[in-house]
Amino acid sequence: MTDADRNIEPGTVPGEVRLIVFDWDGTLMDSEAQIVACLHAAIKDLGLEPLGDRVVSNVIGLGLREAIDTLVPGRDANFHQAFVGHYRRHWFASDESRLFDGVRETLEICRQQGFLLGVATGKSRRGFDKVLRETGLTDYFNATRCADEAPSKPHPQMLHDVMEQLDVLPRQTIMVGDTEYDMEMATNAGAGKVAVTSGVHSETRLNRHAPLICLERISDMPVWMSATGIIPG
Repeated sequence: MTDADRNIEPGTVPGEVRLIVFDWDGTLMDSEAQIVACLHAAIKDLGLEPLGDRVVSNVIGLGLREAIDTLVPGRDANFHQAFVGHYRRHWFASDESRLFDGVRETLEICRQQGFLLGVATGKSRRGFDKVLRETGLTDYFNATRCADEAPSKPHPQMLHDVMEQLDVLPRQTIMVGDTEYDMEMATNAGAGKVAVTSGVHSETRLNRHAPLICLERISDMPVWMSATGIIPG
């Protein structure tokens, strides 16, 4: 693979886009409040000092282990196991998340145009499969990768795994996400970046990573793709 295959100049739309990989929480699913509530509940269960909503929400997008290390650094494996157990108990008992408006329609347009679709998420496989079933989106994606199957974002492995599984080059790939972790992962993988401000990180933070575009919501993607020629006019 050449350097040209690996790298995309900031602001340049990659040619021959074949694969669009989406983050899940904050990009396709409006789950910030649910995740924050479950993290707060786990912290309370363990008798820890409460943290502010902004501090807690900032770890959304990381794998759960990395999120714990950020919120409560310096703890051992037993603590991690206990925290994960409390968090997952609250998360699996909750039912508050929903897809953002226009997600299903946007994915359908992308499928009809012949793009391969993937997901790279900070969720565990068990949790991700649950939301896929609940939203009815299981058959929409050609490949998915979770944080317990590869190093957490911003490490590029999840994105590399999806591209390898589908035999797609980085220059043929766009990563869509709402956090700096998504943007950094895409940069590290040599893929194009599309940011959305529907999640936890601000437009200012996202634009530091020179995405191709910073959209307000995922449903704005088809118009942008048509304007840039990714979807033929």
